[in-house]
Amino acid sequence: MKRLKYNLVYRFTIIVGMAIKFIWKIYFFHFRHSVWDYKTKEKWNHMLRKMGQEYREKAEKLGGLLVKVGQFLSTRTDFLPDVFIREITGLVDRVPPMPFAYAKGVLEVEWKTDISAHLQHIGEKPIASASIGEVYEGILKDGSKVAIKVRRFRIDEVFHRDFIALRMVFWILKVFTSFGKRSDLNALYKEIVFVMDRELDFEQELAFGKFFHEKYKDNPNIHIPYYYEQLSTSKVIVMEWIDGEKITDTAFMKKHGISIEETSKIIFDFYLEQFLTAGKFHADPHAGNIFIEKNGRVGIIDFGMVGEISHADIEQFKLLVQGFLIDNYDIVIDALDKMNFILPHADRKKLKKMIEETIDMYSDGSLKNLDAQALELIQEEVNTIVKDQAIQLPADYAYLLRAISIVVGLLYEINPDIDIVQWMKPKIKDWFGRASIAESIAKQYAKNAAEPLLSYPRAFLTYLQSGEKNRQWDQEKHYQRMKHQYYLLLEFLSFMMALGGVFLSVYGHHMESKLFFYIGLSLFILFFVNLIAVLFIHYRFIRKQKIRRDHYE
Repeated sequence: MKRLKYNLVYRFTIIVGMAIKFIWKIYFFHFRHSVWDYKTKEKWNHMLRKMGQEYREKAEKLGGLLVKVGQFLSTRTDFLPDVFIREITGLVDRVPPMPFAYAKGVLEVEWKTDISAHLQHIGEKPIASASIGEVYEGILKDGSKVAIKVRRFRIDEVFHRDFIALRMVFWILKVFTSFGKRSDLNALYKEIVFVMDRELDFEQELAFGKFFHEKYKDNPNIHIPYYYEQLSTSKVIVMEWIDGEKITDTAFMKKHGISIEETSKIIFDFYLEQFLTAGKFHADPHAGNIFIEKNGRVGIIDFGMVGEISHADIEQFKLLVQGFLIDNYDIVIDALDKMNFILPHADRKKLKKMIEETIDMYSDGSLKNLDAQALELIQEEVNTIVKDQAIQLPADYAYLLRAISIVVGLLYEINPDIDIVQWMKPKIKDWFGRASIAESIAKQYAKNAAEPLLSYPRAFLTYLQSGEKNRQWDQEKHYQRMKHQYYLLLEFLSFMMALGGVFLSVYGHHMESKLFFYIGLSLFILFFVNLIAVLFIHYRFIRKQKIRRDHYE
């Protein structure tokens, strides 16, 4: 089994097979349920939960890219249903530790000497064991306590083999699903490869760690570890050890007389400055990466996952905020478009209407009492907009939104009475620059004064003129599209199985094995007949669909 984990064919079969199984289940479900009532939605959510559990179990068993892709996709509420995401959010990047002899061998190869040349001591049991690397506690010759991160055995080989399987999965999604046609899967695949390659690159992580250490070295409240560049390589990172407890350990804070309120404010200021400023931000701020020291300093570790926001994006984000403040959703849509959130085929008018309706829901003052529950409700509304429209979050923004949600959840866990809105007001005012928000808004009003006043009435009249008949057709088109994709998937699977039968028969003939020959021949006949039958049914379905379309037109 251990050897199979590194086998390309085995991993490819597991990953692609699971994807095809999930797609089959989804289309078969839509094929059987044309009416979506309360019971149907319950069955749908139950199926998604089971799929999420299966993904998590296989990812934890197989390791490698499946774990990281699960964590990556758990940030992409624009792609996956919430029920599925909740299941894979619990995906723990924790795998059985590798033998210390291997870690020792890596250190000696990378350092080109015995480990005793640099270390007084190293613990043989890792203090953390994840899919990419393991962390050991060590003491340097000069007595400095360090954390030593060592890359796992053949992990780069495993990841790059999984990339091949992932590319096939994305091709299947693109060809056989409406989701694949609606989304830019090529861009998503490139994002995943880029992000995972960056996590595998310890030299890149070292560069990020040094960047944040230099940036915050004079901040008395923040402790970023010092990195020992001379001992760090593409497979090893050596950094200063941080003594402390997880930031969620409020009992530790009380024991050492540390103010929870002040600690919350330190974390808030640290991350908000990154979220509102062009440049790099720490994209993995969970409790395992944030520590509280006895002296009250907050320690931040693990810079394998780092996002970046450009100056142009910050300016567009300011326009986005202004658009919301002055209820001008054309500005909002334009800013989202320039930030590459909106795909070319998106219905901008519908998107604008949905955003406006969502904001109206909270215009009664509920945002003034912002808490974790309100944030969750807002996130659900945003997810609905994202899923219903052709919106795709760029990778850095997906990480940014994930990082924001994690930090907010962390702050409320530490300090339930926190007043985030009150803390944000002066920060937002400074963020807009010397001019006040009111002045910025006034300028934006002046800039857009020449907008046609009749655009809203015209949009409303267009909606009324579309007629009930067209709206019924829009509802029916979704169901018909799902059936069309279902037939395509059946045809593809039948063709692949028939082709597999041919190969098996040829193999049996070549090896003079009658068993393989007849099994292959049977498979070919069975699935070839099935392919012809499905093609005929699909053809009749297309004919009926054309008649319905003519009726509505």
